[in-house]
Amino acid sequence: MHYRRLGTSGLQLSALSFGAWATFGRQVGRGQARELVAAAWDHGINFFDNAEGYANGEAERVMGDVIADLRLPRDGYCVSSKVFFGAAADPRPTQKGLSRKHVRDACDAALQRLRVEHLDLYFCHRPDPDTPVAETVWAMDALIRQGKVLYWGTSEWPAAAIREAAQVARTHHLHGPTMEQPEYNLLRRERVELEYAPLYAELGLGTTTWSPLASGLLTGKYAGGVPADSRLAQPELAWLQREVLGDAARMARAGRFVALAAELGVAPAPLAIAWCLRNPHVSTVLLGASRVEQLVENLQALDLVARPDAGFWARVDALVD
Repeated sequence: MHYRRLGTSGLQLSALSFGAWATFGRQVGRGQARELVAAAWDHGINFFDNAEGYANGEAERVMGDVIADLRLPRDGYCVSSKVFFGAAADPRPTQKGLSRKHVRDACDAALQRLRVEHLDLYFCHRPDPDTPVAETVWAMDALIRQGKVLYWGTSEWPAAAIREAAQVARTHHLHGPTMEQPEYNLLRRERVELEYAPLYAELGLGTTTWSPLASGLLTGKYAGGVPADSRLAQPELAWLQREVLGDAARMARAGRFVALAAELGVAPAPLAIAWCLRNPHVSTVLLGASRVEQLVENLQALDLVARPDAGFWARVDALVD
């Protein structure tokens, strides 16, 4: 495993990390979850990502139980949560958003579910139009000063809002955002490569990017339909299936990528992940898997990044650009 600093912070995360979205608490049971976390840890992964809204908090409960059962050393791994959507199935106004109350309440609940005394990373899962940015910044700073959070950041925020949060923090001598968690893959590049470009130097922003496989589209497994055991087959993710498979142009681009991977003699999944890792502004790429075999295959991306054959990556870049 390779390790990278989270932006300009001193925290070093594994270049590949493991997330629980759409799997833990839904597609993956506790036994499978234990095997996945154990395999990730054995291969050097030290960052495990989660959120209050994943399976209405059940994903965090499963992850917390599994990590405790495996007795991973607390100083050897990082765990995250995200706040915004709420953990209740039908949240009331105070059970969602980024108000000072919900930010604090959600943090306390995540600590209990994950069975830890602090969150290493805590993300504002989306911008909240109903809460002033300054209120959220003060709330996050309070959690850090209380020792409940070490680093806070954002997920899918526009650059202007991140910059506003950083300015509030500077003005009042508070802890500002350290990282952003955006979607990033060869089909969705603009935010990481263009919109956030000034923030890497300006704020020292790190990124924990998600969906390197475009929700599985870049593996080629949806070319002939949706397999019954796949993530997109879950009824509660019908909206994601429409988003992923509803764009004919994206489907065609993904098909060309899968065909190129076959020509190059590599599996498309680790190739797509390696492409993300080649961006120096990516601190870590979040992997999601429902089987250990998937996870181990995806870890092959580390070998592809270091591949010395310039012509190999030239062909990939030519297709992507």
